[in-house]
Amino acid sequence: MKELDLQRIFAAKLSDKEFDTLSKFIFTRYGIKMPPAKKIMLQSRLQKRLRALEIYSFAEYVDFVFSKQGDEEVVHMMDVVSTNKTDFYREPAHFEYLKQNVLPKYVKDNNRNLKLWSAGCSSGPEVYTLAIVLSEFFEAHPGFDFSIFGTDISTKVLKQAHAAIYKEEAVAMIPLETKRKYLLKSKESTKKEIRVNTKLRQKTSYQRLNFMDNSYNVHEKFDIIFCRNVLIYFDRETQEQVINKLCRHLKPGGYFFLGHSESITNIDVPLTQIKPTIFIRK
Repeated sequence: MKELDLQRIFAAKLSDKEFDTLSKFIFTRYGIKMPPAKKIMLQSRLQKRLRALEIYSFAEYVDFVFSKQGDEEVVHMMDVVSTNKTDFYREPAHFEYLKQNVLPKYVKDNNRNLKLWSAGCSSGPEVYTLAIVLSEFFEAHPGFDFSIFGTDISTKVLKQAHAAIYKEEAVAMIPLETKRKYLLKSKESTKKEIRVNTKLRQKTSYQRLNFMDNSYNVHEKFDIIFCRNVLIYFDRETQEQVINKLCRHLKPGGYFFLGHSESITNIDVPLTQIKPTIFIRK
């Protein structure tokens, strides 16, 4: 594209009416709240889509999203709209609780094939942190195995999660011995990237999932579900609906983890609290 075209795109403004139309659509279909304070953020992120489509106004873009050809664009739109903040070993108390309390219980119960679900997995750090924690623990317990299922609304981050390639600074908090054991350095030293090794990657699978779907295209029951820092984007009614749908796939006695800033107080869900953000399925 010519420079003049780019100037036109970056000069495009999202009107209040266009923002209202898109924010209502995003909330209705995906449950994500887009208050007026996020208008400038949405405008900035969607300018990337204007550029990709060679569209020069948000009026044209809104028309395209709601056209017969717009279904694929909705997927791209959610890739740029959804927030993907995530880190390895984020909220480490949860992983410590797993090691000290949850995993020993499953060993005692002789549950030899644990199934975990990272709901809202973003680009994969939570999934691979879990994989490292479980691999380390089960080294002392031969015959036990696990699998981790990751889901997210964004196809972009799911591709990153499946590739399992990260910048070196993203894994800076991981102990050196653990890095040597589970992470591979790029052969190109200038790239400063690492990749999770094949053994851990083979324990994982990924799928796109919209929390607002009436039922989830998931055909397994899980022992542990991590759904951390997801509910903060939903109103209370949506939070209740989402947790209840997730709990359909959580075994009785299974563990449910929320983010440290999240609460399900006064929400009607089949969970019993055992720690501030850790619950057991009734």
